Amino acid sequence: TKTIIDAANDSIPRSKGKNRKQNKPWWNNECQQAQKRLRKAWGKFRRYPTTVNLIAFKRSRADFRRIERYSKRTSWKRFVSSITSSISSRELWHKVKKAFGTPISNPISALCVNGQTISSLKGIANTIASTLANTSNSKNYNREFLNHKMKTEKRKLNFNSRSDYSYNCNFTFQEFQACLSNVHKSSPGPDNISYIMLLHLTTESQTNLLYLFNRIWNEQCFPSSWQEAIIIPIPKPGKDITNPLNYRPIALTSCLCKLLEKMINRRLTHFLETKNLLSPFQSGFRKGRSTLDNILALETDIRLAFLQRKHLVAIYFDIEKAYDRTWRYGILKDLFDSNLRGNLPIFIENFLRLRRFRVRLASEMSDYFIQEEGVPQGSILSVTLFILKINNVLNQLPLSVKGYLYVDDLCIFYTGMNMNCIQRQLQTAINNISQRSADNGFTISASKTAAVHFCRKRNLHLDPELKLNGVSIPFLKEIRFFGRCFRQQTLLSPSRNAIT
Repeated sequence: TKTIIDAANDSIPRSKGKNRKQNKPWWNNECQQAQKRLRKAWGKFRRYPTTVNLIAFKRSRADFRRIERYSKRTSWKRFVSSITSSISSRELWHKVKKAFGTPISNPISALCVNGQTISSLKGIANTIASTLANTSNSKNYNREFLNHKMKTEKRKLNFNSRSDYSYNCNFTFQEFQACLSNVHKSSPGPDNISYIMLLHLTTESQTNLLYLFNRIWNEQCFPSSWQEAIIIPIPKPGKDITNPLNYRPIALTSCLCKLLEKMINRRLTHFLETKNLLSPFQSGFRKGRSTLDNILALETDIRLAFLQRKHLVAIYFDIEKAYDRTWRYGILKDLFDSNLRGNLPIFIENFLRLRRFRVRLASEMSDYFIQEEGVPQGSILSVTLFILKINNVLNQLPLSVKGYLYVDDLCIFYTGMNMNCIQRQLQTAINNISQRSADNGFTISASKTAAVHFCRKRNLHLDPELKLNGVSIPFLKEIRFFGRCFRQQTLLSPSRNAIT
């Protein structure tokens, strides 16, 4: 780490740390094209200073100035028109500061916890960090699952093996290059090493880095600095920013670790896919699959139900704090039951152990806090491990009930003519999903779970009575599913982003 940072300091000039120049809100594609024509005319006149080229340059300059003035006026009119009597004072001052070019300061000025106001940056950072740590605490599990957890974890999982499996062999330079070439621009983690530094390493240095990765892989150790993360809290839109629960954590982890995770994740996903260990109804972060698969499947069944004059009842579930409360031992047990042995599962076991983080606000850092359960935010392996853990939630559904998953977004639906049959089948499916979720440490939010009854029959028909953990599931006239709006009876055009 020190060698890479020293090399970067010697070869890459540092910026002055000043605020970046703000983009001009009036600048658009038309201005850009006019400026391009102006520069082209100027370059031609500078090389060939003839009268014709001078006239062409002046014409291009006048044209650019005209477009610039028109764009500024239009942008200013649009900006002023957005300031209405219904705008909040916060948004108003935000627009005023933007108009004057004043950089927007950190929006977290104070937090209110148990009637007390916390205004110091250190106090705010520690409060948010403490809230995030409490979210992943095992005390959030219910008593029944905690007893099951304590009993199950007494059994030690032995991943050691003498067999030479292909997924445990050393990483090749081709694997290293393939993963490094696919990285995106990302902020560095606690070690301050970014992907750009790794991309500009010489072939010899990259070979040495691969040697280090293979040593970590074969010696089955895990650097303690890779178990740390820096959390940047982002306020949830439309929420009270004085409540520490209303912040979304953005985790910055080591880019070195994430690069090794990429290589391991490729081997893990290949193993899971070739062994058909993932549910065919899970579309999240899998090659050749997307949210479009789930949207089209639901849309097709809705349209078919309309044509056949049938009822289709869909239920949309919400899993509380799914990532933060994923049972880690349960993930390792699923890997063990999948017959994974050797370096790969041992790396994941070390990867999940003793995760800690700090929250950063401006230049202030919080104390270290422990993430007891859950998959680490911002890590490459986390999504695959979560998908593996939630994989069996859709097991034991009635054959006539269809279900689809996109990571933690779950939807089930049933089509039929008889409302009593629909109610019976869906209630059985709800009970099975609730039980399977509870067995794996997941909690389905009864308050956020909703249903929609799709039907075009004109005669009066009541919605089925469905319950989740004794709480009635509310029926809505429309619901948003993967960014698309599904309505109860009418079809809207795709341009309005709605399906019914």
